[in-house]
Amino acid sequence: MPHCIHLASDLHLGAPGYASSVNRERDFVRWMRHAARGEGFAEGAQATEIHLVGDVFDFWFEYRRAVPKGGVRLLGAIAELVDGGMPVHYHVGNHDMWTFGYLESELGVQVHREPVLREWDGLACMVGHGDGLGPGDAGYRRLKKLFTSRACQTAFRLVHPDLGMALASAWSANSRQKGEATLRDLSEEHLHTFAQQWLSDGNKPHVDVFVFGHRHLPMDVVVKGTNARYLNAGDWLTHKTSVVIADGEAKLLSHR
Repeated sequence: MPHCIHLASDLHLGAPGYASSVNRERDFVRWMRHAARGEGFAEGAQATEIHLVGDVFDFWFEYRRAVPKGGVRLLGAIAELVDGGMPVHYHVGNHDMWTFGYLESELGVQVHREPVLREWDGLACMVGHGDGLGPGDAGYRRLKKLFTSRACQTAFRLVHPDLGMALASAWSANSRQKGEATLRDLSEEHLHTFAQQWLSDGNKPHVDVFVFGHRHLPMDVVVKGTNARYLNAGDWLTHKTSVVIADGEAKLLSHR
């Protein structure tokens, strides 16, 4: 059976405010259901898998007996699709890395913390959020190492959720603003450079298509010096874009 993979990233539910977040959530749930049913934009391209490629939530932290408010439409839609037999993959991003089993047990999604390699209909693909990959951003990599440490997670869990989530939301807003970018030259695009470095390493598996999020920049470019491509799924804060991989080809789609 041919594969049809629909991928989207950087929904950032909860930002910048309640009203806009709920409207964006409704649009995204519609996107998921259309992909799963092969309707609307996905007519003739019914999903065999759906990949959520990071930063679905602007902030996410699982306490032992509590999770952040909001996102119930999306969580319910994911559970509905998984219960119906649709594989849904959740790639954690830098804003929603603090998931410790709730999404798997409650929704049935497959959670990925590192980029994954898949081959669909002869097309070798790498899929991941993209944070911390490529040259530069050493400060963020150090911060990520701290955030993923057991000591940091234990300490944060001791803070009352009202205070902890308020602090985390302020950090998320600052991080999101810093992440907003425009593409001037591919030499400055660290995920493109990562793809170049990966392909130049003879010990690495070959990849035809790299699909990332994180950058909030919808992109479909040839990796310089190769026949491979780098696609960025963009975001749903500004661009409302996604990627589809079907019949051995990858395409960037706009949903405006």
